[in-house]
Order: sequence, then C-alpha cells, then structure tokens
Amino acid sequence: MNYKSILLDQLNACYNDKSWFIPLQEILIDLNAAQAAWENESKQSIWSIVNHLNFWNEKWLERYNLEQFESKSSINNDDTFYVNPHSINDIEWKKTLQRLETVFKSWNRALEESEDHKLITEIPSYFNAPWWGVVSNLCIHNAYHIGQIMLLKKQLLSLSQKTD
Repeated sequence: MNYKSILLDQLNACYNDKSWFIPLQEILIDLNAAQAAWENESKQSIWSIVNHLNFWNEKWLERYNLEQFESKSSINNDDTFYVNPHSINDIEWKKTLQRLETVFKSWNRALEESEDHKLITEIPSYFNAPWWGVVSNLCIHNAYHIGQIMLLKKQLLSLSQKTD
C-alpha cells in the first residue's frame, strides 16, 4: 500500500465508491435543479455546496498539475458557494454535475499518472505540507460537505413527504 492507492481510495469513496457512507454521485443522481437549489433555514443548498466542491477540487487539481501554489490568494471562500438564481434549471444542474464528475475523474487520472515521489514533495509556500497530505485533506473536505449534502437531502425529502 502506498500514498497513491490510499488517496485514490479516499477520492473514490467520496465520489462513487460506496463504503462508509453514500458517495456523492449516488446522493445527487436523482435530484432535479429545483431540489438542488432548495435552501434550508440557513440558506444552504445542495447546489451551492456542489459549486464549492467543484471550485476547490478544480483549484487544487490545477495546483497539483502545475506543481505550483500561489502564496497570496484573492479567493473569497463565500463566493465559491454562489448559485446564479437566473440559471436554476435542469440543464445548468446537469452541467454542474458533469463538472463534478470531470474533476473527480481528472483527479483520478492525475494521481494514477503521478510518480510516487511527487506525493511526498513538500509545498514550501503552503506550510511545507507534502502533496499527499494536501490531497488527503481535500478528501476530508469533500467528505465533510458530502455529509452536509446528505443532511440537506434528508431535510428536503422530509418536507416533501409532509406536503404529500
């Protein structure tokens, strides 16, 4: 067992490999745009969290592929949750889901093609963290938000059962 196989296992457990929890792909597959955009009392929606996951998975994949990390960032994390209220329709939701699938497949490919030494390389401008640690924490970040998405879906289904 090496870093690469562990990280691939974590990544796939988050997206499409049912293990300790229901993977993201399975949670999202039966939702339409209106359901994904539904907000609870805290103004959270499944769609907004998926946008956030897309953003950070893409950002870290870009950094990983370029082997660079900009030390100063102008990213406002709250902006990564944004859903355009004028684009809430099933076509845009399907595009969001496709983007999610693409980034997880791209991460799989990047890790599979990586040399083992890359994963132990430290990132000086990011606390000297090794890449394996960064990718592992990205998976933990994904799992955290997958839990939120699952709770939002349960709330949504509970509300729809009450109105039936």
